[in-house]
Amino acid sequence: MFSFLMAKEECISQRNKTEHSSILRNRKNIPTSLKTSQAPFTSVSKDKISQTAGHSSEDDNQSSNGSSAQLFTRRHGESPVKVLLLLVVGLSFSTRLYKITEPPHVCWDETHFGKMGSYYINRTFFFDVHPPLGKMLIGLAGYMTGYDGTFPFIKPGDKYEQQNYWGMRGFCAVLGSFLPIFAYLIVLELSQSHTAAFITAILLIFDTGCITISQYILLDPILMFFIMAAVLSMVKFNQQRYRPFTASWWFWLVLTGVNLAGAFGVKFVGLFVILLVGLNTIWDLWRLLGDLSLSLVDVAKHFLARVVGLILLPLFLYVTVFAVHFVVLNKSGPGDGFFSSAFQSRLMGNNLYNASMPEYLAYGSTITVKNLRIAGGYLHSHWHLYPEGVGSRQQQVTAYSHKDYNNLWLVHRQDDNNSQSGSPDLVRHGDIIRLEHKETTRNLHSHLHEAPLTKKHFQVTGYGINGTGDTNDLWQLEVCGGRKGDLVKVLRSKVRFLHRATGCVLYSSGKTLPKWGWEQVEVTCSPYLKETPSSQWNIEDHINPKLPNISLSVLKPHFLEILLESHIVMIRGNSGLKPKDNEMNSKPWHWPINYQGLRFSGVNETEYRVYLLGNPVVWWLNLASLGLYLIMVAVASVTIQRGFSLEQSQVLMRGGGLLLLGWLLHYAPFYTMGRVLYYHHYFPAMLFSSMLTGTKPHCIFPASNIQSSGFQTVSHAAFSYSHEPGSAMAGLKWMDSWEF
Repeated sequence: MFSFLMAKEECISQRNKTEHSSILRNRKNIPTSLKTSQAPFTSVSKDKISQTAGHSSEDDNQSSNGSSAQLFTRRHGESPVKVLLLLVVGLSFSTRLYKITEPPHVCWDETHFGKMGSYYINRTFFFDVHPPLGKMLIGLAGYMTGYDGTFPFIKPGDKYEQQNYWGMRGFCAVLGSFLPIFAYLIVLELSQSHTAAFITAILLIFDTGCITISQYILLDPILMFFIMAAVLSMVKFNQQRYRPFTASWWFWLVLTGVNLAGAFGVKFVGLFVILLVGLNTIWDLWRLLGDLSLSLVDVAKHFLARVVGLILLPLFLYVTVFAVHFVVLNKSGPGDGFFSSAFQSRLMGNNLYNASMPEYLAYGSTITVKNLRIAGGYLHSHWHLYPEGVGSRQQQVTAYSHKDYNNLWLVHRQDDNNSQSGSPDLVRHGDIIRLEHKETTRNLHSHLHEAPLTKKHFQVTGYGINGTGDTNDLWQLEVCGGRKGDLVKVLRSKVRFLHRATGCVLYSSGKTLPKWGWEQVEVTCSPYLKETPSSQWNIEDHINPKLPNISLSVLKPHFLEILLESHIVMIRGNSGLKPKDNEMNSKPWHWPINYQGLRFSGVNETEYRVYLLGNPVVWWLNLASLGLYLIMVAVASVTIQRGFSLEQSQVLMRGGGLLLLGWLLHYAPFYTMGRVLYYHHYFPAMLFSSMLTGTKPHCIFPASNIQSSGFQTVSHAAFSYSHEPGSAMAGLKWMDSWEF
């Protein structure tokens, strides 16, 4: 093959432009077997030819149309190709949509994402650690199929009864059905082989893990749909390299950007496919920079087009998703407490919505103080005392997540027991103040006793009678980023309370107190003065009849502020997902070997039970294929270095290298994550490893035919199971770590 191409290149270089064009017009006379070998990823002379001809030859146009099927159909005809693709489509959809309504109860994370879909239908605000696009699409699917958003999704195992849940499951299953189809098309473009593409599709069609994860109300099939669509669009765009700035070139560029926005808009791990496309784009631009037939102006045009299509457009779409999210969810709900008071003031039904209060904090005011950490709660106290042996036996001070009369505090000067009788002087940055609990009349107090749970911190208590206490009741108020004399703005100012006697700072640890503390959140005084959300507070409610009120509508944050805040809260929420005691957790090294699955449903011995587990034949074949690929690349590199030519070297190194990079980007980062991990996190990486596996037979046996007998064992594993020793599933438990 390579000798023919080199001879052809030499011939072309010795002829004039007219002769060159004539040769290209008559290339239809070249034998089909030689034509087939000239795919974009296998031809070593195409770039040179395109430079000589100014990228205008029919060969370039043929390669740049992104359709590898043309080469196949010339040899075999269109009918077998269509039948093969229709077979893949039919098998994929039938396996995913089969018994989509079973089991008729809530399974695993349907309790979260089904509930969030209901929140969109009811326009109720909620908090989640993931961006909103996936839940928004689930809610839309439910709404379009007649679901009314009334099912509570309280816990796994709850019966759906007469609820119309099939639409949300069906939507996820349809998107999951596209995964084998996208994989087929991606491998077809990279390898120019329908054999490799069909093998890849079969691996995914009959993988029980991919089937199961696609059949329930989850974010994973939506995420993987956008990931695979982005990769397919990127590969198609790569095939347009010889037709820059044409309609098809722009189409695949824009579609790549749209899918990148979709992947990142469902989960932050969509960043991994953005990195993959980004690295591919950098390599593409580097290649263009080395193309001497292009001027620097042409290179700049290519660069700007990619900036628009792969950066600005996805960013615009991603921000638009949040804009729709904020417009739809305009009612107060369970997510209010995770956000700032200013954010809450825009939610209908919240006590801050359309409320009015004095704008600046003053002495004599009655206030509530909210901690800025996620679910940090309101500064709270009650009549109960700390138990014997827990610091000083004084009144408890905690953080409480709900609105309550015991959250109210009075603001006093340090030397004034009844500041309400004086003029309403405003509190400023650096003032020494005293906070008196309104219900119990005890002062906010700290001392050198050890905190209940955070042993390196000091205890915070309520002390004194009718506002009378001691010097341990004094706190210096600081506005974060402020200067001496700055006023304290209600809702908007972040403040800290520094204890005058010990130098510590008022702090919400986030730890839950035992039953003696009513399972509220521990409040301490931290000797570590670094500014963190746990040590930052803001004034939420503010009552002072001697000051003029302003409408809180003027204090509502603008869109960019709530967009930034929502991302900060999501990032903190993700970092706070730490493994808990006795909680099911998975490790990344478990995943490629299919060490342990995930129980989706298993209420009792008589219930329909579902266990998420990949097909061991597929997963272990993928694992072996990864090692085999590295060996094949090493052998091919040595062979080429020694002067030999390999027909499939470009498919192996370029196409396979892209898939290996995709697998690494979607798998390796999990080793660095401190958050809780689950088995299902591996499925995007598994898609890439399956595509890499599919290319191997074609690289080893380029002329191999599709054999179906080799796949008969692929579909034997089941995703529903039984505990009965004599059941059909009992013999399929090949590893003790499989929990069925």
